[in-house]
Amino acid sequence: MRHGGRILADALALHGVRRVFSVPGESFLAALDGLHDTGIDNTVCRHEGGAAMMAEAWGKLTGAPGVCFVTRGPGATNASAGVHVARQDSTPMILFVGQIARSDRDREAFQEVDYRQMFGGIAKWAAEIDHTDRIPEYVARAFDLAQSGRPGPVVLALPEDMLSALSDAADLAPAARPVAGLSDSQLAAIADALAASERPLVVPGGSVWSPQDAANLARFAESWGLPVAVPFRRQSHMDNRHPNYAGDLGVGMNPRLGEALQQADCILSLGSRLGDTLTNGYDLMSPAAQGRRIIHVYPSPDEIGHLWRADPGIAACPRAVLAALAGRPAPRRWDDWTAGLRARYEDWQAPRPTPGAVRMEEVVRWLSDNLPEDAIITNGAGNYASFIHRYFRFKRAGTQLAPTSGSMGYGLPAAIAASIAHPGRTVICMAGDGCLQMTINELSTAAQEGARVIVIVANNGRYGTIRMHQEKHYPGKVSGTDLFNPDFAALVRAYGGHGEVVTDQAGFAGAFGRAQASGGLALIELRLDPEALTTGATLSEVRAAGEAARQAG
Repeated sequence: MRHGGRILADALALHGVRRVFSVPGESFLAALDGLHDTGIDNTVCRHEGGAAMMAEAWGKLTGAPGVCFVTRGPGATNASAGVHVARQDSTPMILFVGQIARSDRDREAFQEVDYRQMFGGIAKWAAEIDHTDRIPEYVARAFDLAQSGRPGPVVLALPEDMLSALSDAADLAPAARPVAGLSDSQLAAIADALAASERPLVVPGGSVWSPQDAANLARFAESWGLPVAVPFRRQSHMDNRHPNYAGDLGVGMNPRLGEALQQADCILSLGSRLGDTLTNGYDLMSPAAQGRRIIHVYPSPDEIGHLWRADPGIAACPRAVLAALAGRPAPRRWDDWTAGLRARYEDWQAPRPTPGAVRMEEVVRWLSDNLPEDAIITNGAGNYASFIHRYFRFKRAGTQLAPTSGSMGYGLPAAIAASIAHPGRTVICMAGDGCLQMTINELSTAAQEGARVIVIVANNGRYGTIRMHQEKHYPGKVSGTDLFNPDFAALVRAYGGHGEVVTDQAGFAGAFGRAQASGGLALIELRLDPEALTTGATLSEVRAAGEAARQAG
């Protein structure tokens, strides 16, 4: 006989879980006891949103579901931010939520929430385990669903009396993963559709991507002479130095790549939804007037035809399709078209100087040129991230951890998870001053875990992205976008880390060297000129354009 918490922990161990991320609560004490007895590591976090984001990043890093435990009520609502990231990024993840005792249900008991209703719209499956002897069944189903079809988050609620009850339930071993099936006719249909095009574009997507997938993509693109444009924040899917790499489609994209998307007469989407971010809000291509042929390979058949009319549409693992295509002879080549798109990318890489003594374009280019090829870069949301998108060349798969949902505060939790998963690799968290302060309390988690994270804070004293939109639509009318910031370097030193402030570009390389040599948690604060707003325009320029548009309209 085992209590439910031990049955749950044993089930996790059977599914290969060696670490969970949590904020403890009295609602799942039996689960904590089970984790202790099974030896599963438990990274204790400072906020449930940070814990869920670490679990989501773990799913990206490992390809297996990241696991998070939080308490009922406010613990679950806080964690929902990470669940939303997992949903929009298609990342396998399982969130376990403590729940009130079953006898108190429907009395609006202390912190009672209906988790099926709360998470029903953003999780692949949200359920509550009412019987202790069914824990192995629910856990097995959670792992299968989180990884099947389009990967995503699963939420399981755990009534505290169910967890503490005893049961002789038998363990349930993980099932074998489904066998992927591809037919010659499917592959021939893809080849025929490409062969009929003059300006094709390959768009590979999905959050789970291995070095072998990256190698297959490079081999396929090279052997067929095809250009590859990755979706928003999927830049490490292909070595950016490869001559067939054309850049990234998304927020702050190269306008000339956007033109190429409009010009393309055939798009091979391998796991991308081709959503609004990639298409600039459907301005570059619209589901209402598609205007081109789309070959849509997606793991979930429900997505094919959701936005685009596919010809052909193939419900299959896009990574398996890519591997098969890489080994097939090309029906024709598109070398001139590809070379032209690569030239546009190279032109876009030329730094456009921004104002100030410290310049983000030079910081990012220095990092791109000097970091190890397997260094992991994380970030959340903000205009600072557009400098990463434009100027950093990702070289290996899995080295970019960033939310396609545009969630602020993601960079630091993701960097902590990355450092725990890969303690020997360089891990850089790029963050804005506003973005970092969403989860800055996780510096404590990093220190406790011994995570060797180097945080680089782009401090311009404001929520830069919102200020940019504010100046475009209501120029000069500033409300709610200015920030009072702490001494970030002093704060990280308070946690036992290394902290420096850089006020001149010439000082960055030395500061980075000292941060790296510290061997632990470190932070470099970049004091930026408030005029430096985006990679392509200053604050004054954005305001002037907004004024001109207002007067013209």
